[in-house]
Amino acid sequence: MRIAVTGTPGTGKTTATELLESRLADAETAADRESTPDLEVIHLNRVLEEEGLYTEVDADRESKIADLEALSEWLAGRDDVVIESHLAHHVDADRIAVLRCHPETLEERLLERGETDAKAAENAESEALDVILSEAVEEHGLESVYEIDTTDRDPAAVADELAAVAAGERDPSAGEVDFVGYLT
Repeated sequence: MRIAVTGTPGTGKTTATELLESRLADAETAADRESTPDLEVIHLNRVLEEEGLYTEVDADRESKIADLEALSEWLAGRDDVVIESHLAHHVDADRIAVLRCHPETLEERLLERGETDAKAAENAESEALDVILSEAVEEHGLESVYEIDTTDRDPAAVADELAAVAAGERDPSAGEVDFVGYLT
């Protein structure tokens, strides 16, 4: 089983998957292990950095251009994983959880963590246009995509939703979140 957790930067992917990761590590009883599959969490952006799996640096955006082929090769043979990154929907996975956040809230989160006004605005617009959701559906199909709105949820509730996706206790749900009104 491979689960990709993706979404626009600032939607809460890393925080929620770190909580999920600690829950998986703390699953002490047989009942805990049965309700939550035994999955390793891979933070793909950390792998990209540590392994140098990028092709160049975009100076304008102050970001690295990922080598998706090299990332896929690095992931080859790794199963029973949760793959977290805004790029995770570009790798082979059985289920794709797309975290969403209202663009105004997203922009605030990004500014609070030190992103530039331009980068925060660009990501907010991308979120309103469903860019990552659309890419995930195009690459994996509606039947594999699980949309989770993180706007008014605390990280523990988002981790609960991810655990439900992992356990097969949640139905696919692409297209339920609509932020297009933000653009008007």
